[in-house]
Amino acid sequence: MPTINETGHAKNVANFQDLISFCSGYPAYNPTATALSVANLTTKLTDVRTALNGVIAAQTTYNNAVNARMMAFDGLKALSTRIVNAFDASGADAEAVKDAKTLNRKLQGKRATPKQSAIEQPNGTTPPSENSISVSQLSYDQQIEHLSRLISLLTTSAVYSPNEAELTTASLQTKLSSLVAANTAVINAYTNYSNSLIARNDELYNAVTGLVNTAAYTKKYIKSVFGASSPQYRQVSGLLFKPYK
Repeated sequence: MPTINETGHAKNVANFQDLISFCSGYPAYNPTATALSVANLTTKLTDVRTALNGVIAAQTTYNNAVNARMMAFDGLKALSTRIVNAFDASGADAEAVKDAKTLNRKLQGKRATPKQSAIEQPNGTTPPSENSISVSQLSYDQQIEHLSRLISLLTTSAVYSPNEAELTTASLQTKLSSLVAANTAVINAYTNYSNSLIARNDELYNAVTGLVNTAAYTKKYIKSVFGASSPQYRQVSGLLFKPYK
């Protein structure tokens, strides 16, 4: 499991900038490995900074999408209850109303029967742990599915025709579409954010081309040219570059 935090990434970049600055000041710095040239080290620094900024931008977009989804779903429980009450009051078939109430209960996150407490468990059985699979069915995907089923049920009724505009099947279809769009935006934003993390980690920690590996070889080259006890090597030996473990 990766342990380095965002401060660790920034520290690696800051130390790399210092390393480049030192290398630029050495007249004898002339590595045969082109990746270690000052020009290419500077390019690597630019690429890493671009990747870091990409993570920040993608995370901001993702957080905004999450907030927008929360706002879009806010009030759905209350709306669902209003729908079922209107459906019941319309004189709909009793079985259809029962089905609607079941869907509403799922949207509310309630069980069909209350969960037994520890002392109510029959035959001395062990109560379910806190990590047992939840039956609340309150994930956003499931909320969308339950609302979709509820709307489908309403459209099959010949008597459901509320005067309240927000309760009509047309309005509810529009609401459903907005919820789907908000949920999809979060999914896509997370994908972009996850991809940005991969790109950042590759720029920083790739075993061959990453910043950390490049810095290690740069320090080795300076050590080979100037010697382990040289003032030049002492300048860079203390610059630490932590791998992404």
